[in-house]
Amino acid sequence: MPPRTPGQSILENAYRLATPDDNASYYNAFAASYDTDFIEQMGYQYPKAIAGAYHRLAAPGDAPVADIGCGTGGVAVELALADTAIDGIDISSEMLAVAAQKSLYRALLIADLTAPLDVFANTYGAVLSAGTFTHGHLGPEPLRGLLHIARPGALFIIGVNQHHFQTQDFAGVLDAMVTGGAVTPVEMTEIKIYSKDGHDHSNDRALILQYRKI
Repeated sequence: MPPRTPGQSILENAYRLATPDDNASYYNAFAASYDTDFIEQMGYQYPKAIAGAYHRLAAPGDAPVADIGCGTGGVAVELALADTAIDGIDISSEMLAVAAQKSLYRALLIADLTAPLDVFANTYGAVLSAGTFTHGHLGPEPLRGLLHIARPGALFIIGVNQHHFQTQDFAGVLDAMVTGGAVTPVEMTEIKIYSKDGHDHSNDRALILQYRKI
């Protein structure tokens, strides 16, 4: 069995979280070491995949960008958008404090994504997320709420842990959004979450959902 690493412990404990308060407290506790103990140690390439999808699909009007569950700013680092405003939204104030040090965001905002997001209504031209729709974090229902923060025609690039997608009703919620005329048909791309081998989650995969608000 591969040796357990701090990054693997961070991940597996995160999967056991149950409430928004649990998430805020948990991520606040290790925000300062998240980049080294998790992103670098595990070879966390998920943000790069989300950023790559945005660069492939985005049109000139797909801005500003909302980075949902932005954490310490991994997606913004990979986006490298000098001329496009990015707002980071997360439940952890300490993770946002680390993200602020990177000077990549127009604004950093604390929000519980399971609650109404009316304060952000019709604001964004693109909504991105890496690593937030997973075990112990968000199920499929917040996908509906995120529509309210986006302008008509906005691009959505949402990563969902593949196993989480299969065990929760993501397919049902997405189908209802499409048949209800809320979004365009959803395209999915499967990606490998981690670039490094040798840990228990080396083969974990995610689905990148791609669609637009109608």
